[in-house]
Amino acid sequence: MSATPRKTSTKPGTSTQDFTALVDAVRLVHDQCAAAVNRTVNTTLTLRNWLIGSYIRDYEQHGADRAKYGTRLLEKLSDSLQECLDRCYTGRYLGLCRQLFDVYPSIRKSVISESDTALLPGILKPAVEQPDIRKSVISEYGADSAALVHRLSFTHLVELIALEDPLKRAFYEIECIRGNWSVRALKRQIATLYYERSGLSTDKEKLSNMADSIAEKAEPKLAIRDPYIFEFLGLKASEAVSESSLEDALLDNLHGFLMELGHGFCLEARQKSIVIGKTRGFVDLVFYHRILKCHVLVELKVDKFTHEHLGQLNTYVTWYRKHMMTEGDNPPVGLLLCTQKDHTLVEYATANMDNRLFVSKYQLELPRKEELEQFLEAKLREITEG
Repeated sequence: MSATPRKTSTKPGTSTQDFTALVDAVRLVHDQCAAAVNRTVNTTLTLRNWLIGSYIRDYEQHGADRAKYGTRLLEKLSDSLQECLDRCYTGRYLGLCRQLFDVYPSIRKSVISESDTALLPGILKPAVEQPDIRKSVISEYGADSAALVHRLSFTHLVELIALEDPLKRAFYEIECIRGNWSVRALKRQIATLYYERSGLSTDKEKLSNMADSIAEKAEPKLAIRDPYIFEFLGLKASEAVSESSLEDALLDNLHGFLMELGHGFCLEARQKSIVIGKTRGFVDLVFYHRILKCHVLVELKVDKFTHEHLGQLNTYVTWYRKHMMTEGDNPPVGLLLCTQKDHTLVEYATANMDNRLFVSKYQLELPRKEELEQFLEAKLREITEG
């Protein structure tokens, strides 16, 4: 019978550590520091965006030359910022900043209190005053500004400011903070009408406990896949949004495989970010085919096939056809690759293609399904077994 492991101090110099204690100590300090970085980045990002929103609103109301830009202000501001900053300050993003300021005027308290550490001194100026009635509604029902800034990310707040009913928004604020929900969980609860179901429920506490028990929790570590965070930090999408090391390795191999086929593939982008309505998506690989003269969008799912996957790819193809085709281009085509261990499925998406000749030509020039299936299955075994 083995002896019970001796509990030893993990403080250097006080006693001899065993290996388990060393592992625990490293994991503990890693998790604590990662959580601290996460809080700092999220807090600073929210405060920055609130300040941007305040400056935009102030200019709209008091700018000396505001009439010159009118409804095109955000578009022109976006163009000017993207010339001098390596950030994705789109018109939509700037609109979200303005909306954050409008919906959460109380965050001004946190901006002032955090200015010595998170922001440069001297950049604060009097904020545009909001109607007192809105302030009272928000402060009476919702979470306080410190909780909003420190417990929720900007991505959480983007989902909340889309809710027009202040009481409904306050409900989700409190529940999200109390349950430590991830952004995905918040979206799911809003989509499944948790607020409305709570109003109809006779046992609200039971419903709340049920919701928390199945809700995905926010990670204490840096949420590096958050598009707003990696844009804020100046990271490239390819550095930030791969779903797993397996998917990343497969994409690396797939990229090389398609380039080496000799069919005319020219890599244009990896993890291409596109915004459709209020939703941001990422296309795994975007090629331009010099023979077919069209874009080829590749989506890889390390999962079994679902119709949602094909629908997502078709949406990307449709978006590319509308926004990216230029004179002389043929319609784009999508390539969906799904894999689950030894089973591989390949589907081509030819959304809105009226001319069947195009489809036939694609079938001649693009890799055969069998060729792609064999490649993916071989690489999957190689990576997982290695």
